[in-house]
Amino acid sequence: MPAPLPPAVGAEDFRRGMRRLASGVTIIASALGGERSGLTATAVTSLTAEPPQLLVCVNRSAAAHEQIRKGEALCVNLLALEHRALAERFAGIGGIHGPERFEAGAWTTLATGAPVLADALAAFDCVVVDAVDVATHTIFISRVVAVRAREDGVPLAWESGGFASVRREE
Repeated sequence: MPAPLPPAVGAEDFRRGMRRLASGVTIIASALGGERSGLTATAVTSLTAEPPQLLVCVNRSAAAHEQIRKGEALCVNLLALEHRALAERFAGIGGIHGPERFEAGAWTTLATGAPVLADALAAFDCVVVDAVDVATHTIFISRVVAVRAREDGVPLAWESGGFASVRREE
């Protein structure tokens, strides 16, 4: 019989530690029945290279959540430093919600029809192959069916509760 698990750390201690983890900033975008939806997210990571899959974690209280779940396709748009205002817009800063968020930026599509930011550092067009609800979030396991990537640009990051840039050391 396994030993009982120790109690989990408090939520505030966890948040304080996680604030130090620099993460790439993305816009997760989807389309369903001609209506686009999206949100700013940092909880995205690669899962496997063969087949190419991403984990995309979305809070179930996010307006875009149900559209992603029902549409079964999404695009992970990796943002560059120059996209900070767009990241804020898709985070709801300034009170812009729903399809209005797409009035800024140049948007196109790839294989699935999910919105692709034309000048994203990288865009991963995905079909959702599984969705797992865990506490407040859904983990969307997403198979990458198309990728577009630029060679230039500085990634936009999130660290210590604010935007940051990530620059390579030469």
